[in-house]
Amino acid sequence: MTRIPLAPLLLGLAGLIPFAWGALTTLAPQIGLWSLEILGGRFTGPYVGLSYGQVILAFMSGVLWGFATKAEGARAAAGYALSVIPALWAFFMVGGGPVSAAVNLIAGFAGLLALDAAFSGWGLAPPWWMTLRVILTAGVALCLAPVALMGG
Repeated sequence: MTRIPLAPLLLGLAGLIPFAWGALTTLAPQIGLWSLEILGGRFTGPYVGLSYGQVILAFMSGVLWGFATKAEGARAAAGYALSVIPALWAFFMVGGGPVSAAVNLIAGFAGLLALDAAFSGWGLAPPWWMTLRVILTAGVALCLAPVALMGG
């Protein structure tokens, strides 16, 4: 296991803040009410994590696209094609209410982790990439789980 450089680690963990805030304001009604009053509905409860999750899946498509630029020939073509999947997943699969959106986001991040592993296996990602991605994917899934488990 290669050590994750401090900047990507800290920035990656900071990127979990909106997900954690969404989980907290979903699970703690008093904090949720305060957030709703002060920050508004977009930054409260399931909505902050769900909208931010879509943004991050689209962002990660761009990261994978960047990795694909390091490849050549058929591997590059495959990398470019695979890199658009997270953004398309977020666009087509996240909707229909908070529970299904959260379930589909968790599935999208799990699929992204598989793509990360492929790009890493092809030698296109930094050696520490998978360690960071496992940590962040677990954090995202844990934070989206309360919404996914809310029920109808």
